Amino acid sequence: MSPTQAEKTRLAPLKTPSDLPTNAITDISAALTALLADVFALYLKTKNFHWHMSGPHFRDYHLLLDEQAEQIFAMTDDIAERARKIGGTTLRSVGQIARQQRISDNDADFVTPEDMLSELRQDNAQLVSLLREVHDLCDEHNDVASASLIENWIDEAERRTWFLFETTRGQK
Repeated sequence: MSPTQAEKTRLAPLKTPSDLPTNAITDISAALTALLADVFALYLKTKNFHWHMSGPHFRDYHLLLDEQAEQIFAMTDDIAERARKIGGTTLRSVGQIARQQRISDNDADFVTPEDMLSELRQDNAQLVSLLREVHDLCDEHNDVASASLIENWIDEAERRTWFLFETTRGQK
């Protein structure tokens, strides 16, 4: 008994159909996967600082970072699913995140609130730069759907950067 076409498709390697050329799928899905690693790193750092916030502005900063972490985490599924929609693959483990992230961790026992906010401002600005690079790659391969999503994420990251900048402005 020979397998049916449905059985062949079901048993075939993971290969989502896409009209993008193979090189575009490879390039964009790799860029999205690296971006996803950065977003997870930024999310966890933001939550780390949210959990370890202290000082006279505790409540305001604690709530600000929680709001920002939620926004960052909301990106993760969209990034991963976009890589899959175009026919690529994405992250499979925390270890892969650690190997691919470009946004640095902060494992210090104590970080001042001002340093937390300043570091997150720099990290969000770095994320904007990384998002622009992926956007350029998407434009190069005519992946308008990915580029459109990235434009919204750039706007959100710029807003986070702005809020963090204004929150720390004038502090020593």
